Amino acid sequence: MITRRTALMSAAIAAILVAAPALADDLKLPRQTVELVAPPFVHAHEQATKEGPKIMAFKMTIKEKEVVIDDAGTKLQSMTFNGSMPGPMMVVHEGDYVELTLVNPENNTMPHNIDFHAATGGLGGGALTHVNPGEQVVLRFKATRTGVFVYHCAPEGMIPWHVVSGMHGTLMVLPRDGLKDREGKPLHYDRIYYIGENDLYIPKDENGKYKSYDSPGESFADTTEVMRKLIPTHVVFNGRVGALTGKNAMTAKVGETVLMVHSEANRDSRPHLIGGHGDYVWETGKFDNPPEKDLETWFIRGGSAGAALYTFRQPGIYAYVNHNLIEAAELGATAHFKVEGEWNNDLMKQVSPPGPIPVGKSSSVKPTVLTR
Repeated sequence: MITRRTALMSAAIAAILVAAPALADDLKLPRQTVELVAPPFVHAHEQATKEGPKIMAFKMTIKEKEVVIDDAGTKLQSMTFNGSMPGPMMVVHEGDYVELTLVNPENNTMPHNIDFHAATGGLGGGALTHVNPGEQVVLRFKATRTGVFVYHCAPEGMIPWHVVSGMHGTLMVLPRDGLKDREGKPLHYDRIYYIGENDLYIPKDENGKYKSYDSPGESFADTTEVMRKLIPTHVVFNGRVGALTGKNAMTAKVGETVLMVHSEANRDSRPHLIGGHGDYVWETGKFDNPPEKDLETWFIRGGSAGAALYTFRQPGIYAYVNHNLIEAAELGATAHFKVEGEWNNDLMKQVSPPGPIPVGKSSSVKPTVLTR
C-alpha cells in the first residue's frame, strides 16, 4: 500500500531536483478567463479568430472521490481533474498562451501534477506542477502546434495508476483561421462533443466480486496488480458504463455538423459511428495534417486524441462505439447520439417489411457445379 507520507516524500524529493522558475508577469497580452465545463460538453469558443494571441487562463481543481462505474454498483476510488472523467477540454488558438492554475485541496491524499502533450519542455509541465495536498501552482506555456492533445497526471512512480484512475483530458489548439479541408476550404461545426475513453482495472476478492476501498492509497497495491495483467475490467466513455447513452445521449439535428473529439490516454481505440461516418477525420489529431475523408472507423493511438467531423443526414439513435466490439458490448465502450429530423427515403428505405417467405420460394440456393 502506498501511504500519504511516502507519496508526499516522493513529491518533495522530486521538487528539490527540479528548479522551477517563478512565473513572471512579462507578457503584455490580453487575458481571457475561461470557465471550464464537464465533458462531453466544451466551453464556448471561437472556431477562427482575427484577434492576436491572448493569455487563456484556466483553473482546475483536483478531486479524489469514490465513483460508481456501472449499473451493478462497482466502485472506483477515482482521481480527477475538476471532478470529471475525463477532465474538461480546454480550447485555445495557435500562438495563445495556456495559463493553468492547478489546485490540490487539503482534503486530498495524493500529490499530483499535469503533463500537457501540447507543451514544450519540462516533461510537458509535469516537472513544474507537482502539488501536494493544500497547494496550488500556476503554469504557463505557448500553444505552438495545432490539434487535439492529451493531458494527464504524471507523478513520479505512480503515472499509470493516476491515469487509469481518471486523471486525463484534452487540450484543443485550433488554427487561428479555423479548420480546413485538404484543399484549404474552411470547415465549421455546429456542435462539439468530447468523448474520453477510460480503461479501468477493478480488483476482485476471493469470491470473484469487485472490491471497494476507503481511499485511493488503500487501492494502490491491488489495482496495480490488476493493471500489470493489461486486461481491463471495464472500458468506458466518460467515466462509467452508460454515461453517454439513454437520457445522457449526445444530441444533434439532421443537417448539423458535429465535431467529435476522442481521447485515450493509455490504450489504443477504434471509434466507429454506427449508421454514420467520419466525413473529415484527423486520425492523429493534428490540424496541420490534411484530414482523411469518409472513414468508417478511425484509429486513436494510446496517449493521443483524434477528431472527426460528421454531418448527420438521417434521424434516429446512432451508436458511437469502440469497434473492438467486445469492449463496446461487454465492457462498456458505447455512447449514443440522438438525432432529430426528417427521414430521407433516398438514403435508406425498407422496401418490404419482414414477413413469411412466399410459397414456392426458398432462401436456400442450389449448389453450383463447376466443370472443365
